[in-house]
Amino acid sequence: MRDRGRAATGGSEVSAGDARAQRTVSTSQGRIGRVVALSSAVGLAAAALLVVAPFTAPTEAAVTGAVLCGLAAGWALLAAVSTRFTDQPQRWAVTLAVFMGLSGLLLLVAPAALEPLSWVWPPVLLVLVVRAFVHIPRDMPSRAGRWLLRPILAVLALAAVGGGYQTVQAALDASRPVPGHLISVGEHRLHLSCAGSGNPTVVLEPGAGMVAAQLELVAPVIAEQTRVCVYDRAGRGWSEPATTGQDAEQIATDLHTLLEEGGVPGPYVLAGHSFGGLYALTFAARYPDDVAGMVLVDTTPPAPAPDSPNTAAHQEGSADLGDRLVVLTSTAARLGVTRLLDQPTAASVRSTLEEYVQGSTSARQAAALGDFADRPLIVLTAAFGRDAEDAAAHDVLAGLSTNSAHRVVRGADHGGMITDPTGAAATSQAALDVVTSLRTGQTLTP
Repeated sequence: MRDRGRAATGGSEVSAGDARAQRTVSTSQGRIGRVVALSSAVGLAAAALLVVAPFTAPTEAAVTGAVLCGLAAGWALLAAVSTRFTDQPQRWAVTLAVFMGLSGLLLLVAPAALEPLSWVWPPVLLVLVVRAFVHIPRDMPSRAGRWLLRPILAVLALAAVGGGYQTVQAALDASRPVPGHLISVGEHRLHLSCAGSGNPTVVLEPGAGMVAAQLELVAPVIAEQTRVCVYDRAGRGWSEPATTGQDAEQIATDLHTLLEEGGVPGPYVLAGHSFGGLYALTFAARYPDDVAGMVLVDTTPPAPAPDSPNTAAHQEGSADLGDRLVVLTSTAARLGVTRLLDQPTAASVRSTLEEYVQGSTSARQAAALGDFADRPLIVLTAAFGRDAEDAAAHDVLAGLSTNSAHRVVRGADHGGMITDPTGAAATSQAALDVVTSLRTGQTLTP
């Protein structure tokens, strides 16, 4: 009886010990899950705070470096806290923390390292991520922890593959011959390409986010009867990125310098599509003697200056944050993501985003042109996607000149005014009609 009692007691003790062990394992697994969640949150928060910190310059290298340093803090926290407070230490996270931290600091200290580093980080990151995937099943029994970490590592693996693809494709793009010329306009060079012969020269301004190559349905038609020039704005197409803000006034200034340095004499016929119309209007306001005529192709309407002085102050106060967000978003191009959106480089993404950020400023600057006298002016409005208010705004633009015509293009939408045969034909004809009016002195017809 005594032996049976002892056995029973011993069995209870063993059962209690097993239960305590199970509770310990469960607690440890729950703790590592919370550590992974906390580390991930800290890494993302640190990256966000460093991006907006005053000491982080609004440049691609600095913003990228800040993000990497923030993420490095998250991986370092995972390694340290899991080792100190759980029985499932994640020491493999140290290598990710060191790699990201050193890369981030290098970019903050030496921005020129951005391009060389773009060849290094994709393969190294992919190796570290694969190593982490190998270690996780062994080092982390916690199911919750694995569920949290594996998607994060999968995203890093995709970033590494996309980054490698982008670096190779960008190198191949850069090796292709440039059509036309790269001409210095100060601290950067712009791409200019001209064709045809005769005066006046038609200068084409593509819309927001577009490049000169997208005018392939318009420029050759014009070149059959007169000289036509296309160019890429800073950071777009073949042109180098600019260090100065790209509002309408700066774009007009750069274009004026480009045409002078490129040996293209004026006066010109400016044809601007969408935002390009704002730049054409601003150019005409700043250099009235250099503009003989204009075509405004479904142009974004100019806007008067705001009545409230607080508006300008608010815009100045938010400009720095806007610059940082633009740069941060544009770094997606380093991962190859934006090639799917026809924006192959970080510079082109940043240029396009900045163009929209500066949109309201450019619209106000374009409103400076209040009178185009009797110079020929054609305003085109796409029939699809425009309402009565847009048509009325285009009527106002046509009223800038006493020799003008406002035409509604049937069968075309906004983008199609350049890229579709119907709209492109109407745009080409409008430019040629302005040229004919200048050569013959005839008044434009609707």
